This record gives sequence, C-alpha cells and structure tokens, in this order.
Amino acid sequence: MNSDHNSLTNSIIELALEEDLGKRGDISSNFFITETAIACGKIIAREDCVISGSEVASSVFNKVNPEIKIEIRIPSGESVIAGETIIVASGPARSILTAERTALNFLQRLSGISTLTRKYVDLIAGTKAKIFDTRKTTPGMRVLEKAAVVAGGGYNHRHGLYDMAMLKDNHFAADMKIESLQIMINEFKELYPDALVELEADNISQVIQFLSLKHIDVIMLDNMPKEQISEAIQLSNDSVLFEASGGINRETIMGIAETGIDRISVGALTHSANAIDLAMDFQQQ
Repeated sequence: MNSDHNSLTNSIIELALEEDLGKRGDISSNFFITETAIACGKIIAREDCVISGSEVASSVFNKVNPEIKIEIRIPSGESVIAGETIIVASGPARSILTAERTALNFLQRLSGISTLTRKYVDLIAGTKAKIFDTRKTTPGMRVLEKAAVVAGGGYNHRHGLYDMAMLKDNHFAADMKIESLQIMINEFKELYPDALVELEADNISQVIQFLSLKHIDVIMLDNMPKEQISEAIQLSNDSVLFEASGGINRETIMGIAETGIDRISVGALTHSANAIDLAMDFQQQ
C-alpha cells in the first residue's frame, strides 16, 4: 500500500471512530468499567472465509489506545475455518470495548469482499482470465475494498478517474467523435504516458473500429454474450487486451472465461458482498 493509500486508510479509521464516539465518547464503558480493568478479546470467525482487514482492525485498536497489544493470527489473504481466532487484543478493558465494533465492522465487510472474490477466482481456475474489480465501491471505502479484492486473489481496475482513461458509451454520446479519437489518444499518451487507455465496445462493429486505432491498451466488451466475445477475440491482433463486463455472475463466468478473454470485471465483488459473521469473545484478566 503506497503512502497515499496509507493516508486514506488512516483518515477512514479516524472518521469511523469519530462517527461512533461522537463528542462524549464511549459512555457505557467509561462509566461502568473501571479504569484499571485489564482484559483480553479474541476475534473469532463464525464461518469459513478469506480474511481481509486484519491490519486495519489492528490499527483501530491502536488508534483508540496504543497500549492495547495486538496479535494478528490470520493476516489478510489467508483462509480460516469457523472457530479459528483471527486477532487477539489485550490491554485496557475500556479501550478494547470502545474499539470492538469499529474493528469488527471493517473486518467483516472487507473479509466478505475477499471471500466472494476468492469464489470467483476459483471458478475460473485453469483459464487465462483474471478477475478485476470496478469503481462500484462504498463511498470513502475504496482503498480498503480494493485491497480486499487483492487479498481474495483478484486484481484492481483503476482506483479512480485519475489513473486510467476509460471511454464509455456516455463519453461518445456527450462529446466524442470517433473520427478525431486517434489524434486525441496520441495527445493523451504524450501527456500521461503511464496511463492505460480502455475503450468500451457495445458491438462487433465498434470492436473492429477500435482495433484499427493505435495506443489502445484494453477493449471492454460490454454486456456481450459469450458468442460475441469469442468473435471479438478472433479479430484480435494481439496488441490489446479484451475485458468482459456487465451482468456477469457465478453461473455465467466460466462460460465467458472459456472464450479466451483476458480480463473479467465484476462489480458484485464490492457492491454485493455479504459481511462475514465474526465475533469478539471477551475475558477479564
């Protein structure tokens, strides 16, 4: 994770704690638990899953109180079975109780994404296709949710509007002319030589047009049936990658992967993943 992503992660954690603590803090723990009480809490999986967010959860505890000692037993990217301990937090009881729900919220949400991603990755094992995410993420949580996709064995599409040019049907409808596209792409590549250029194609005619252009990195085949995807790939001159997108689910993904597609983007990885059932078992010491 680069420095920008670390900064975003810290900001996300701080905002989550601010949301939970408000101006008065944890009035339950601060009033009913003595200041000197020491405890140990274990975060345990209640179902089989792929973990993501152990490090984020650890940071939550330490942000509340640096005196809390954290043992990460299952780091991001590793699988667990129901009943296994993921994290052990020991130290001031008040602080552990204060951090508990926020830490669990991150861990449950992110592990849900990594678990669903792993299911998609496993479904297409043995093909050349790679599973990619999209920008269909929870507002403010993108850096964490995309890290969860990677923990599940998937790949990140663009992180935002700033790191890749992706021209879709609405761009062409708004103010793009196919006749001037090559000139604009050339100028774009001079200005942003490290940025990929991806064009969205809705039909085979567009695929043929886009393949005639230079400096195109990826052609997205949007909502195409697998027969059309196969036809598009047969037209390839090996200068671009093909990406399938739109309405792809666990029932249809293997048929698409078997066409020889390079990339499959799945919005469901981040917008439809279910939170994993985790709990913290608490012991006073």
